[in-house]
Amino acid sequence: MIEVCRLDELPPGEVAVVKTAHRRIAVFNADGELYAVDDRCTHQEAYLSDGWLEGCLVECPLHSASFDLRTGRPTGPPATGPVRVYAVEVRDGVVHVDAGTVSSGSSG
Repeated sequence: MIEVCRLDELPPGEVAVVKTAHRRIAVFNADGELYAVDDRCTHQEAYLSDGWLEGCLVECPLHSASFDLRTGRPTGPPATGPVRVYAVEVRDGVVHVDAGTVSSGSSG
């Protein structure tokens, strides 16, 4: 598990980014629910953490591809491939991401 931040540092509507040796992971607080996905749009090189969050969807800032944070799947073109989705856990008020566990709803 990778420590991201304290839960009180990630209010609803905000995003935190954690970097591993091999990827960037964006952790979104979507109306009180925490979701973690790869921070790279599958359409072109752009960070989803720079995009717009609306409910459980994040819109890429480059070409407006949107992804469902629950599944990682794009909601329409121009993106056709999903982003990886990771398990999120809050322990003792600290947000953690399991970068080794990819959700079954995404590519791996």
